[in-house]
Amino acid sequence: MDDLVIQEQLAAFRYSLIAPIVSRQTPMLPGELTRQLQEIASRSYTIPGSRKTAVSVRSLERYIAGYRKDGWEGLKPRPRSKQHNRSIAPEVLQQAIDLRRERPQRSVEQLIYLLERSGIAGPGEIAASTLSRNLRQAGLSRRELLQEACEEHRRFEVDDVHLMWQADFQQTLFLPDPRDPKKKKKAILCAIIDAYSRLCVHAEFYWDEKLPRLEDSLKKAILMYGLPQQFYCDNGAAFSSHHLVRICARLGIRLSHSRPYKPEGRGRIERFFRFIDTSFKPEAYEKIEQGEITTLPALNIALFSWVDGYYHIRKHGSIGCTTLEKAAARKRVIRRITMTELTEIFLWEESRKVDKTGCVSVFGNTYEVSGDLSGEKVHLRFDPFDLKVIQVWHDGARYPDAVPLDLTRPAYERTGSVKAKLTAKNDEKPKDGPGIDFFRLAEEKRRSAWADDPLTFAAKEEVKPDGKR
Repeated sequence: MDDLVIQEQLAAFRYSLIAPIVSRQTPMLPGELTRQLQEIASRSYTIPGSRKTAVSVRSLERYIAGYRKDGWEGLKPRPRSKQHNRSIAPEVLQQAIDLRRERPQRSVEQLIYLLERSGIAGPGEIAASTLSRNLRQAGLSRRELLQEACEEHRRFEVDDVHLMWQADFQQTLFLPDPRDPKKKKKAILCAIIDAYSRLCVHAEFYWDEKLPRLEDSLKKAILMYGLPQQFYCDNGAAFSSHHLVRICARLGIRLSHSRPYKPEGRGRIERFFRFIDTSFKPEAYEKIEQGEITTLPALNIALFSWVDGYYHIRKHGSIGCTTLEKAAARKRVIRRITMTELTEIFLWEESRKVDKTGCVSVFGNTYEVSGDLSGEKVHLRFDPFDLKVIQVWHDGARYPDAVPLDLTRPAYERTGSVKAKLTAKNDEKPKDGPGIDFFRLAEEKRRSAWADDPLTFAAKEEVKPDGKR
């Protein structure tokens, strides 16, 4: 594993320790910071690239100072000449994950014993520290899995708007496959809601539930509503990616995940999805059967109308008012960031070794870089939705952008098609009725709300990346 990966993993680990402190928006009481640092230092950890299991208060203070001074970069250690980490084969790691999920009480030593005795791994092949680190990064540490349910509930007491956003994907319905209209393809909803007001800060349908879709939705939500203090999500691959960890750290957002087999913390986003199923989905299927919604853009137009023209203005049973009214009663000042800074932070980062011809490969595309980088490891930064432009970095210096030679995939997208059939229930023809168009009425209500809302330019607090004002 190269130095860049180790640096990024350590930065992510260090941010996870200090996130409750550096992402806090209210001042601490006298002595509170000291007590909190002592509590963090009293725990045991699996530290990337190290056999140590403890972090001192002095180290925590150094992490905080480095982050406040230089942001994400201030959390990175100096590159080391050699690393001695041992990797675990993906199929072996997956077996270990399945065994831990089957019985969370199993220790790392028990997991290694089971893997070796069953012939999945050879004797001495797996280092306990390496397996422990991988399980922790997957959100499957024994300590996390055995947390009491009451602790899970206390975690989600939210006192104001945009303190915590919850996000998840839902495989909602089927549309005609763009590649073969005679077949059906899943349309997957990515939704982000504010835990306090239940405001839907962004929702959009995509063809898959991979990381670029989540980042696209999060970026749009931030542009519309500003920066949340905490981003809470599932343990899926998109939510647990290194890219998302880095993005949240640079924005000063605390990233947290729900614990496996404990769905209570995701209750608000799950209730939103249930309401999608009962309110939006039947109306959408009627339009699909009538041939009025056949594409993803058309489905999203209907969704935006439903969210702003119905969901946001109906009285929410849990809060006793509309989500817009609840959100308007906020106390905190919204943190904002410029579009330029946000775009730069959301760039993906990958490491590649330049071959003898001065070329690198990214997602099946071939690019040419500066000739003097042949044989070197370079750091690439790019927008996954536009692979025509890729920044090239080496030893902290930026080189000329990579030149596309073979651009077979201009944007990161899921390959292959998803074959699916509608259930008998979804295949039913819509029953004859009065012919009232729900989405048309919702869109009219949405547009009338724009007219009712006076245009204002109220001063809002603006922050730089890493939470600096």
